[in-house]
Amino acid sequence: MKKRIIPIVYLLMFVISISTVTAEEDKNTIYEERMSLFKKTEALTQIPWYYFAAIDNFERNTLDSNEPEKVVSIDIDNELWYGIGNPGENQSIGIIEMHDGKGKDGNGDGIADPNNPEDILYTMGNILLESGPTEDDIKIGLWNFYQRDLTVQTIKNTAKVFQKFQDINLTNRDFPVATNYNYSYRSTWGDRRGFGGLRIHEGTDIFADYGTPVKSTTYGVVEMMGWNLYGGWRIGIRDIYNIYHYYAHMSGFNDNVKIGQVVQPGDVLGSVGSTGYGPPGTSGKFPPHLHYGMYKDNGVNEFSFDPYPFLRKWERMAKD
Repeated sequence: MKKRIIPIVYLLMFVISISTVTAEEDKNTIYEERMSLFKKTEALTQIPWYYFAAIDNFERNTLDSNEPEKVVSIDIDNELWYGIGNPGENQSIGIIEMHDGKGKDGNGDGIADPNNPEDILYTMGNILLESGPTEDDIKIGLWNFYQRDLTVQTIKNTAKVFQKFQDINLTNRDFPVATNYNYSYRSTWGDRRGFGGLRIHEGTDIFADYGTPVKSTTYGVVEMMGWNLYGGWRIGIRDIYNIYHYYAHMSGFNDNVKIGQVVQPGDVLGSVGSTGYGPPGTSGKFPPHLHYGMYKDNGVNEFSFDPYPFLRKWERMAKD
């Protein structure tokens, strides 16, 4: 019996290994395909590729996780694409232009297909160019299209990250405190808090000694830093997945960290402290710890969610 079981176990391990490698290769392939499309559209429109990548990334991260992944996830409303009064049955450029539609032909086949990645990106580029070609013009174009400040800010931040690293496959992560120091934590999201009125705890507390390094968990842009009545010295980072990472109760910041700066996993932001629950300078009202919160933006509103499962995963990654 044992002689039969052992080969089967090895066979299963081999099949799982092959499946993992194949899935990773497929993931790399789709990133390469996207990058190729973004750069082609840059050549056609003269809009830097990282803006298309950022718009696409923003929209992909507003979708239901159960939806199948597309090469390009940008969604342009049918009425905007085909024009007012055009039912959309005819995708020819002439008919669309006759109805003042925005849909464009990006691959040279004479039609504007809202499901074709090249047509989608070229159309998006032309919509942005209606405001002009400069960075300020693109910002205006994004506002005209989305009509939402947070969306525009997130897209601009993501574009800044992609520009710096010249890559869109940025999946590394890190734990928010140095794992070679003493620390402890448990799931505290949703616990009751009383300071400033009854409220729920929107994060996970990681207890550590004063001065323990606090690190960026992700790729993103420093969007906020300074004093907060509740959080003391705190930093907020907007990442490329439409998530705002909130670090609070710090004892201070790294001198090299500034608002608008691009960060990556492992960058030291400052150190653990016990600041907050009072005016600037208040400290020591609770044991030293880092409050770490995560807020998801779905394109309509922003909401807190439990970071604990992610922290457990990133902790394992940091220690491997």
